Amino acid sequence: AMVKDPKGGVKKIANYWIPTIKLLGDSQFLDKLRSYDKDSIPNKIIKQIKPYVARPEFQPEKVKEVSAAAYGFCCWVRAMEAYDSTVKVVEPKKKKLAQAQEEYEGLMVGLNEARGKLKEVEDKVQALNDKLEAMQNKKAQLEFDYDMCGKKLIRAEKLIGGLGGEKERWKQVAAGLKVDYTNLTGDVLLCAGYIAYLGAFTQPYRDEVLGKWIEQCKAGGIPCSDTFKLITVLGEPVKIQQWAIDGLPNDSFSVDNAIVMNKSRRWPLIIDPQGQANKWIRKMEQPRNLVVVKLTDGDFIRKLENAIQFGNPVLLENVGEELDPTLEPLLLKSTFKQGGQMVIRLGDSTIEYHQDFRFYITTKYRNPHYLPEIS
Repeated sequence: AMVKDPKGGVKKIANYWIPTIKLLGDSQFLDKLRSYDKDSIPNKIIKQIKPYVARPEFQPEKVKEVSAAAYGFCCWVRAMEAYDSTVKVVEPKKKKLAQAQEEYEGLMVGLNEARGKLKEVEDKVQALNDKLEAMQNKKAQLEFDYDMCGKKLIRAEKLIGGLGGEKERWKQVAAGLKVDYTNLTGDVLLCAGYIAYLGAFTQPYRDEVLGKWIEQCKAGGIPCSDTFKLITVLGEPVKIQQWAIDGLPNDSFSVDNAIVMNKSRRWPLIIDPQGQANKWIRKMEQPRNLVVVKLTDGDFIRKLENAIQFGNPVLLENVGEELDPTLEPLLLKSTFKQGGQMVIRLGDSTIEYHQDFRFYITTKYRNPHYLPEIS
């Protein structure tokens, strides 16, 4: 309500006391404050309350000293004024934000569409790159195969040319094998006789005896080779080469002696005045832990027994014309089974006989004379 200005004059001023009393007397006053539409405060009201809000005495702390109720009302008024000021600043920004968000979403839709198209293009490019790589790999493989085929063709031409020249040789080899197959019976018979009887004789005497045996075979209708050679029938090229590496002389007489020693069922006694056989046996049997003994060794029998049990080869060197009688069962290979194991009696002991055991005897005598049971 407008009332006369107490300061005098004809000017009237607004009097809020009477309306305030009526408003405070309203029972729903607090509810109206809670439900007040703070988002729609007229600018006219904001302009009217701004001068009061700016007054120093309208500060919450000072109002609280006067009245607690007025303190609450002061806080509410200042809060409404602050909210309105904030809304007027923030609301345009909210609208701009909403507008910008809408534009952003529109742009994102376009961007996503562009990304989708880009992804399709990238997938097509990747597929083309994969296809290109596969084609390049296939091209490289074809070039490699082409090169290999060319090389194989050249090799095949050389092989065919070489085989063409080998035709006559293969015919001769086939004819030779046919003859060898026919003479196999007689040649094996001659080998058996050679190993059993000719080992201790010189080469001229062996040739003489073989000539007579060949004549007898032919007279008896037994097919055999006209020119018999032990190395041709029983020789193994790989083994003979290894013997040569181990120190065996490369002449036919030494090779024949090695074959006789290898194929014979009896232990060899080698006449070795120059020590060549001794060196060869040492080198050949070294990987199998060769045991070298002499009849004069004090532990000769013990070493021999251990070697027989564990399958180690033994070289008995520098023997004379007489051998220790203890060796007779070993020389005759007088083995027998006992308890399911192969054993041999050596002196007063019965020991296990290992199947890998080998026994070599050498003498330096040039023309020794041995009893028949030894020779």
